[in-house]
Amino acid sequence: MDGLATTTIRCVGGIAHDAQGRLLLIRRRNNPGSGQWSLPGGRVEPGETDKEAVIRELAEETGLDVIPGTLIGSVRRGPYEIFDYACEVEGGILTAGDDATDVRWSDAADLAELEACGELVDLLFVTLREWGALSRA
Repeated sequence: MDGLATTTIRCVGGIAHDAQGRLLLIRRRNNPGSGQWSLPGGRVEPGETDKEAVIRELAEETGLDVIPGTLIGSVRRGPYEIFDYACEVEGGILTAGDDATDVRWSDAADLAELEACGELVDLLFVTLREWGALSRA
């Protein structure tokens, strides 16, 4: 053994759709994936539950108030273990903040275009398709 410990960083993401079935995306301010579009979310802080972290992160990054629901799926990306939850938007004003430079609702055509142009974070499109969580519009 080389004495190096592997640290896993627990993160959460929110999968939210608007009334038209469009998917909520943020453009990441920081690495990993700076400048690319992704689901809103981030690290779970000490003492926080996943659902508390989802509520906080989505409010910070999108200005929206959400109710987290079912765990849709989880992925491992480097040291990050990300748990993505279905979310229902209950209020707020859509605005980019915190770790996001932009925020938008993305329909199926827009999402496919972002994927084709390499503007989505790695494997997001494939993962959401496998989970049945792509835009419904």
